[in-house]
Amino acid sequence: MGLYLHIPFCIRKCNYCDFLSFPADYDHQKAYIDALRKEIVLYSDMYHNEYYVDSIFIGGGTPSLLNIGLLRDLTKELTSGFDLAKDTEITIESNPKTLNKEKLEAYLEMGINRLSIGTQSFDNELLTRLGRAHSAKDFFDNYSLARKCGFLNINIDLMFSIPGQTMEHWKETLRTAADLAPEHLSFYSLQIEEGTPFFQMKEEGTLVETDGREDREMYHYAQTFLNEKEYLHYEISNASRAGYQCRHNLKYWSMENYLGLGLGAHSFMNGERFSNETDLKAYIKAGGIAEQPMGKNTSCIVSSPFTVWNHVNSREDDISEYLFTGLRKIEGVDLNEFHARFGESIKEVYAHNWNQMERYIREKYLVNTGNRLRFTKKGIDISNTILTEFIF
Repeated sequence: MGLYLHIPFCIRKCNYCDFLSFPADYDHQKAYIDALRKEIVLYSDMYHNEYYVDSIFIGGGTPSLLNIGLLRDLTKELTSGFDLAKDTEITIESNPKTLNKEKLEAYLEMGINRLSIGTQSFDNELLTRLGRAHSAKDFFDNYSLARKCGFLNINIDLMFSIPGQTMEHWKETLRTAADLAPEHLSFYSLQIEEGTPFFQMKEEGTLVETDGREDREMYHYAQTFLNEKEYLHYEISNASRAGYQCRHNLKYWSMENYLGLGLGAHSFMNGERFSNETDLKAYIKAGGIAEQPMGKNTSCIVSSPFTVWNHVNSREDDISEYLFTGLRKIEGVDLNEFHARFGESIKEVYAHNWNQMERYIREKYLVNTGNRLRFTKKGIDISNTILTEFIF
């Protein structure tokens, strides 16, 4: 299984950010990590004899803000509580300006072997518009330092459709990123979410959004350019060198087991989805009462004081989610595996609306080879519309 650990601390909120994150001093960090370690103990007792862990993703927020000593305590708790595969992929997210030689060397010593850097852009004006705390120079300095310290697997997060960003801006961003030769690149279209400064600016009429046509042109250019640079576009928003696909994220897109630990974290284990408390004080308080180990084969909502919601998937839930997540992969879904997993072919399961699926295939939004079902390039552009057909 995979483990996700949420570290909710950040320097400040960016103008587009609706993630569960906020600034925190050392005392709040320590209280949070103490509670998170207690949650680790609870679940390690429940799962360590049943699963080994082959991916760990430390996300946020900005986990690279976390005090090194507290992060070391956290990783020790993980390695003592769970059985880790020898080649476990351990990722930590970071933002430029938050890394230094001491941290990077400590990460490697702790076993962290994959670094994800959220730069979004190399243009200082666009970075300011996004509300980022770093400059382009901060990124280049941190990237170079990570290489010198010995990181051999680095992801760079990039963003397009930023207000004021032109196609030339985006092309230069991709050229610069490719010249750095990271092992992995993530490229996301800006989404304006309710409750963010960008959303308020949009409501006030002071934010000029990138139109949908230009957004798609930027996306298609990235697909073509990265392919030319020998990056495998393996998921809608992700590309990598051969062998460097993000193992942890592939678990999400393949409906494999993953356990989310920390504030607001989500999990999918043994067909059950569950999520944690989102209020920091309540989460820390739960850590104070997490004394008894959880038993085997119990519902997590009942057993864990950190959990506030759960849902046991029905067969229909599993089928819909299998297709929703699997079709994010550029290779699509394996129809033989679908039949083996659910006891019927996809055509039999969706007999009630298969005519609509065949229309999407005829119009070249979907490709059905008999063994696989996947989106075409133009199908990706309307993927959300097509995916609604798989909802029961």
